[in-house]
Order: sequence, then structure tokens, then C-alpha cells
Amino acid sequence: MGEIEVSAVIPVFNDRTALEMALPRSLSVLEQIAPVFELIIAEDGSTDGTAEFVRGKAAADPRIRLLHSDERLGRGRALTRAFAEAKGGIVCYYDVDLATDLSHLGELIGAIRGGSDIATGSRLLPSSDVTRTGEREVASRVYNALVRVILGSRVHDHQCGFKAFNRARILPLLPSVRATHWFWDTEVLVRGQRAGFRVTEFPVVWRTGRTTTVRLKDIFEMGGAILALRWQLHGPKG
Repeated sequence: MGEIEVSAVIPVFNDRTALEMALPRSLSVLEQIAPVFELIIAEDGSTDGTAEFVRGKAAADPRIRLLHSDERLGRGRALTRAFAEAKGGIVCYYDVDLATDLSHLGELIGAIRGGSDIATGSRLLPSSDVTRTGEREVASRVYNALVRVILGSRVHDHQCGFKAFNRARILPLLPSVRATHWFWDTEVLVRGQRAGFRVTEFPVVWRTGRTTTVRLKDIFEMGGAILALRWQLHGPKG
């Protein structure tokens, strides 16, 4: 195996069933994009046998790596840990339910190859092809509008779980990211823009995953997270 160019990360928590489809599909697509890659499963304290399942697959295919945590880190911290331990110059991640069509993975990685520091799929651009409930669509548009207005972001969709980074550029930024779970995606994009990173956003085909859930509690927590990040960035006079 030569030098690894791409490290793809799938964060998982009790997702063994979804991984049974995501693992072979990921390997097939990555083989077409990067001659040398690794597929990291960032397993976050699962209790359904996910770690054992991945461990068996990794034993048969050295391109698969298991990063196991005995304790729940939260999605954000699991991704931060995976990026720190990745070997590729390009790191990317996507959700295990493959809600974003993996046909876009080449475009995602290609944006970093082309000089972007961050690339992200978007469900909110005019040519995005998205299927989800009306309630989720409204909630997403309101949330992202608030991020743009309150935090000054130029990105349209902050929470699409389909992003790639120039690893050398993103690693020094990650210690400043305080979010440990879902808000991590937004905070990385906001802090990256403030640091002058070149960000590419492109439309994707996206379908609601079987395990995707949004609770009222999540909406309130993320609204509070927006205000907390504004305070961190600007202080009381921001």
C-alpha cells in the first residue's frame, strides 16, 4: 500500500445494521476515487456489537480501521479524534445511513484536491434534490437562516453530514471547537470561515435516513448553541 491520500470517516453509535450496507458501498465508491485510502469507523461506545462487527471486517481488509471508544464521546469529539489519527491528507466524513448519495463523494474530495480547505454538501441550494418531511424542511431552513444572520456564515446548509477537509488546515482549528455532538458541524464551518478558509458548497441528492430523528429538545439546544458561539466569538458587545 502506498501513501494514503484520503481518510474517509463514518461516525457510528449502535449502527451495526446500517454498517452492513454502508461498508461495502463505501469501499466500492472510494476505490473509484482514490487509489490508496482508509475507511475509519469512529465507533462511539456502541452496545449492539458494532465494534465486533467492524473488527472482523478490518481483519479481512486492511483499508478498514476501527476507532473504538468505551465511553460515549459524542459525534463531534469522535470526529475530532478520527481526524487526528487519520493518515490521509484529505479527511472526509458522511453519515452511516448514506442519506447523502455517495455518487457525490468524488465531487466532495475533488473540491479539496482543487484547493478548497473545506467542502460540504448542501440540501438548501436551488438544485439540491431532497426528500424529507415539511416539518424538517422548515426547521432546517430556519436554523440555517439563524446561523447566517447571527454568526455571519456564508454557507447555506451547515448540518449536512457530508464534508471534507484539508487535514493540515483543519487540525489546528479543531482545539477551538467546543461542540461535542451535532453542533460540531456548524461550529467547524463558522470558525473555518472566520479563519479565512476557502469553503466549497455544492448541491446534493439527499434522502431522509431511517435512523434520522429530530427532537424538540435538539432544536432548542442548537438554538442555544448558536447564541453561545456568538458569545464566544464576539463577547457581550458582539
